Amino acid sequence: MPNKYTVAEAEKMIKDIADEGDERFQAFLEDERKGIQKLVSRWYKERDHQQVLLKEFERMSTFEKELRLKGYEYIAGIDEVGRGPLAGPVVAAAVVLPPGFTLLGINDSKQLSEKQREKFYSYITEAAIAWGTGIVSSEEIDELNIYQASKKAMAAALDDIKMKPDHLLIDAMELGTPYPETSLIKGDARSISIAAASIVAKVTRDRMMEVYSRQYCGYGLEKNMGYGTKEHLEGLKKLGASPIHRKSFAPVKELMSR
Repeated sequence: MPNKYTVAEAEKMIKDIADEGDERFQAFLEDERKGIQKLVSRWYKERDHQQVLLKEFERMSTFEKELRLKGYEYIAGIDEVGRGPLAGPVVAAAVVLPPGFTLLGINDSKQLSEKQREKFYSYITEAAIAWGTGIVSSEEIDELNIYQASKKAMAAALDDIKMKPDHLLIDAMELGTPYPETSLIKGDARSISIAAASIVAKVTRDRMMEVYSRQYCGYGLEKNMGYGTKEHLEGLKKLGASPIHRKSFAPVKELMSR
C-alpha cells in the first residue's frame, strides 16, 4: 500500500482497523512519519485498554453465567441510589439483561462520569429485556426510615418491570420476594445486571434532582444531588428546609429544632 495518504486520512482509516494483520495497519507500521507512529502507538494503547475492559466485563458476568447454566433465563439485577442525601427521593431500578449483552466499561454508577452514565443509560434501556424504576419520596423516607424506604423502592422497581423474573441479583439487600434471590455486597461492582440497575437508578434520580433544583433554588441541588455539601448546608441555614428535604436526617432535623 503506497504512502499516498495524509496523517489526517490515516487517523480516519485506523479507526476502522480491528486487527494488526490488516494490510493498512502493516503499511502504517512501515511508515516512518512521526504522526503515523503516534497513531500506531495510540491504536495499541486503545486495544490494550479494550482487552482490560473485556476482562473486567467477563469478571462481572460471572453470576449471570452461573445462573444461566443452572437454567435461569430472566435474571433481574436490582439496586438503589440516594440513601445518603439530605433531600430528594431514594430511587431503585430493576433490569433484566438479555443473554449476550455486552457493554464494556459498565460499572457501579458512582465510578462513571455523568456523560458515561447517560450514554450507558440509553444503551441499557434499549437493549434490556425489561427494566423498571421505583421511587420513594422524602416524606416516606421520614415515615419509614431510609432502610425500609430503600427496600420499598426496590420492590416497586421489581413490580415496574411487569414480568416474572427467574432469579434476582440484589445489591446488599434481601427483599423476601417469591423469587429466588442472591444478595451481593458491593454487587454494583460485581454483577453487570446490578451495575446496569445502578446506572438506570442514578440517571433517573439525577434527572429528578435537576428538576427539583429549579423548583427549590439556593441549595445547589443541580450539583450536589441532595448530598450535604457546604453550599447545600449554607442554603439550609439561610432558607430552611424545602418540601423535599428529609426532616428525619440529622442536619435538617437539627436546623428545624432551633
